[in-house]
Amino acid sequence: MTNAMIATLLGGITPAQFLAEYWQKKPLLVRQALPGFTGLATREEIFDLACDPDVESRYVRYLPEAPSESHVEHGPQKRSRLRGKREPWTVLVQGLNLWVPAADALLHRFDFIPQARLDDLMVSYAVDGGGVGPHFDNYDVFLLQGIGKRRWQIADQKDHSLVEGAPLRLLRDFRPVHDWVLEPGDLLYLPPHWAHNGIAIGECTTYSVGFKSPTAQELAYGFLDWLGEHLCLQGMYADPNLTLQDNSAEISPAMIEQVAGMLNGIRWSRADVAAFLGSYLTEPKPSVFFEPPGEPLDRAAFAQAVQAHGCALDPRTLLLWSSEAGFHINGEPFASNPDDRDLLAILAHRRRIEGGQPLPASLLSLLHAWYEDGFLQLAEKPAQ
Repeated sequence: MTNAMIATLLGGITPAQFLAEYWQKKPLLVRQALPGFTGLATREEIFDLACDPDVESRYVRYLPEAPSESHVEHGPQKRSRLRGKREPWTVLVQGLNLWVPAADALLHRFDFIPQARLDDLMVSYAVDGGGVGPHFDNYDVFLLQGIGKRRWQIADQKDHSLVEGAPLRLLRDFRPVHDWVLEPGDLLYLPPHWAHNGIAIGECTTYSVGFKSPTAQELAYGFLDWLGEHLCLQGMYADPNLTLQDNSAEISPAMIEQVAGMLNGIRWSRADVAAFLGSYLTEPKPSVFFEPPGEPLDRAAFAQAVQAHGCALDPRTLLLWSSEAGFHINGEPFASNPDDRDLLAILAHRRRIEGGQPLPASLLSLLHAWYEDGFLQLAEKPAQ
C-alpha cells in the first residue's frame, strides 16, 4: 500500500502521526477514506456466508425499549430469518477476510499496525434501525461504511455498567458526546473502551477491522499450556527416609517441601516468551482449515511458476517473525536458511512474492512445502 493511499485512508495524516496522536488515545473520523467504496460482498453473499456452518456469524435483534429482551442467535443462520422486515435486526459475519480475497486485501491496508495485532475483518448487514445497541469493546476498531448510512453515537464515559440479564453486553446508561452519520467510504476509528452505538439508516453494511487484545489471564493460560508442552523437568518423587505418620490422611510438610523444590525447577526466559508469542499469535482459529491443491505441481513446475508469476500467502495463513525467535507459520516454528531470511521477512510483511526475480533453491523448497499444505497459493498468470 502506497504512502498516498495510507494518507487518504487516515485523512491526510501519516501513520506515525496517527500512532502518536490517535492510537489508543482518541477517535478519528475520516470522510471519504476510501472514495467510491461500497463494500466487498453483496447482501446475498453475506447471507450465504451467514448460513454456512463453517463461518462464524450472529443474528442480533436489539430492542432499545426493552434491552434485556434483546435476542442473539449464533450461526449458521436460517435464510428465512434474514428476510424479515417487521423489526430491526442485523447479522454479523466474522472473518470475512478468510472467505473473500478482497476482504483480506482490505484488512492488510491497516498493517501500519503490526500484523501481530491484526485480528480479522467483520461485516455487519442491517435493515433500517438495526444495530447491536450501545456497548464498548476492549480493543481498537476501525469502522468503514459500505452501502447505505449508519449513525454512530460515541462517548468516552467511565460508567461501563451493563444491563442485567441482557444477551448482549449493553451499557445501562449510555451518554453520547458525538453523533455522526457515516456514508459509503467514511471511516471511524475508536480506541478501546469508547462506548458506541451504531444505528442503520436504511439498509446498510459496515466493515469492522478488529485487533487482538488478549488479557493478562489469557496470555498466562496460553503461556502455561505452551510451557507444559516444552518443559522437561528431571527427577521423580521419592521418600526413602519416610517415617510413620500418626494420621495417614495427612499431606506431610516434608512432601510439600519436596514437591515445592521440584517445581522450583520451572524456569523460563525471554527467549521462551518470544517463542511462545510466535506460536500463540500465528495459531489459526479453531474454525480454520487449509485446503491443499487438488493436483499440486511438482517442485520443478512450482519453482518455474513462482519465478515467472510469484506467489501469495493463503488468507488463512499467519506468518510472523521476531529477531529473537525466528519465523512462525500457523502456530509452528520452522527452520530457515539464513540466506532466505530477508526474503521471508518480505513475504511476511507483503504477504506475497512478486514474479520475475530469481529465488534460492532452499526458499523454493520451503515455499513448495507450504503450497502442498495449502498455506500458500500461486499467483495467477496475467491475462494476455
